[in-house]
Amino acid sequence: MGPKGMRVGGVVLGVALVTAVLVIYIASYLVGNTPAVRATTKPGSPRDVSLYIQTVAAVGPKLAPHPDWVSYLIRDHGRWVRSTVWTLPANATVHVTILNYDGASGLRNPFLGQPQGLVGPELVDGKEIKAFPPGQPSHTFAVPELGILVPVAPVADDAKNPCDVAPCTMAQAHRTITFTFKTGKKGHYRWQCFVPCAAGYIQGFGGPMQTIGYMDGFLNVV
Repeated sequence: MGPKGMRVGGVVLGVALVTAVLVIYIASYLVGNTPAVRATTKPGSPRDVSLYIQTVAAVGPKLAPHPDWVSYLIRDHGRWVRSTVWTLPANATVHVTILNYDGASGLRNPFLGQPQGLVGPELVDGKEIKAFPPGQPSHTFAVPELGILVPVAPVADDAKNPCDVAPCTMAQAHRTITFTFKTGKKGHYRWQCFVPCAAGYIQGFGGPMQTIGYMDGFLNVV
């Protein structure tokens, strides 16, 4: 092979390597390699469903390749799984329970501290919350296309028996957040945490904040 052929071969090899790296990056970081989880349906009521969720400060090595990343988890057939792609029926009533084991991170915008787009109130440990002080929320569950915004109440810094690594148990310090929303028409809706909770990343918005399977995902409304 002459010099020209070697140069062409080198370019082709370089492009192939860059493409492989991009594929790995997209699969591991932007997509997260998490399966879709179907919401639990109430017997006899196919359009009345439930999501049972955890938010944790560190997902741990049992559930993720990035064990120190903050994450959402969902209960699926009796076990906690790391998935943020959830399948819901169209025109359904969705009852959500979030068990939050993380501390306060705070909001960049106080507007995000007010629950919006829900059927009824947001309840924290059984008490209605109309707005949160900007410094309080650990996370948010926000679906912009559906007008849904739910601030997630934090665990106190001095709470006893905190959970450092998921999966966490009911015996460990947590807050229980419950709310209900409607799905509306069929579609593919992005949801996102808007609290800058990614420790170690610039402005707190890198890593898990930009990765499907951790702090953002999709609602597949079918």
